[in-house]
Amino acid sequence: MGKLQLCSDWLIHMSAEATCCALGECGAGRGGAGSVSERLPVSSAPGSAPALVTAPPPSFELKPLPFPSSKYVKLNVGGSLHYTTVQTLSKQDSLLKEMFSGSVEVLTDSEGWVLIDRSGKHFGTVLNFLRDGAVPLPDAPRELQEVQAEARHYRVPGLQEACHTALQQKSAGADAVCRIPMITSPKEEQKLISSCSQPVVKLQHNRSNNKYSYTSNSDDNLLKNIELFDKLGLRFNGRVLFIKDVLGDEICCWSFYGEGRKIAEVCCTSIVYATEKKQTKVEFPEARIFEETLNILIYEGGRGGGVSSAVLEAGGVASALGLLPPEEEDERGGREKRVRRIHVRRHIMHDERPHGQQAVFKD
Repeated sequence: MGKLQLCSDWLIHMSAEATCCALGECGAGRGGAGSVSERLPVSSAPGSAPALVTAPPPSFELKPLPFPSSKYVKLNVGGSLHYTTVQTLSKQDSLLKEMFSGSVEVLTDSEGWVLIDRSGKHFGTVLNFLRDGAVPLPDAPRELQEVQAEARHYRVPGLQEACHTALQQKSAGADAVCRIPMITSPKEEQKLISSCSQPVVKLQHNRSNNKYSYTSNSDDNLLKNIELFDKLGLRFNGRVLFIKDVLGDEICCWSFYGEGRKIAEVCCTSIVYATEKKQTKVEFPEARIFEETLNILIYEGGRGGGVSSAVLEAGGVASALGLLPPEEEDERGGREKRVRRIHVRRHIMHDERPHGQQAVFKD
């Protein structure tokens, strides 16, 4: 009976030991025996299963690091393991140099790994900068900011300045981008123009909104209008807001806004009579479009800046813009100022059109 009881206790002990090994709790990890929790059977009363005792967890020690006897150093930065030398870490007057000079307390484990409670994502970049004095930086601005934060924490001024310079260059490049909004609704257009402190130039083109056939040069002139819009957008980028509208009723029409209201309009389409049929013609009044673009630059000062009277009087610009003298303005009772519209003459015969007289002026 005694032998049977001993055999039963031995089988229970072996089963418990196999379970501990399967769960990785048998001390075979990196830390070796005693580096992780172990469950050990202890003697118990006859006829009962052996009790399991949990070993205490590994302890980490916080103390000043003595000067290492080996030239190699093992760093555990947020789970990212790095091997380097004391000479590399001491090249600059950084936090890492202080850690290995004994002036700062560090956390080490039983295997000699120095634990640093930081993300190890960019620690390799910091380490390579200490080795070589230069390092390739990431292209994404967010990653540049992350590297700059790590350089600030480890007190590596050279890497921090390199990140700052790269971020400034990317910011300057972003400011040079020419962005042209695309209007999706009349409500959006009204909100955009009324809230903008800059002059606004809008090109509305919709080639499909036509019930007649186009003349032979209309497609070329429509493309020329679009190309001129792009060139003006690049030339006056940052001074004038250029917007596009491809959903409107006009085939090709330019509108010019200042201080939130329409100042002038240039319509580039006309209906011409061909033999037994009507055709739609698209004009390209390049000089007139460029002139109107220059005219609205007087509103560049913004809504609160007003328009200089000297600028308005020069070259008759005040008369061209339809601005009235103060006494006439008072008589109007604050009514909205006139919009200067320039339309191509409509319903004319080919042989009756005088050369160079395709545009008429209307108030």
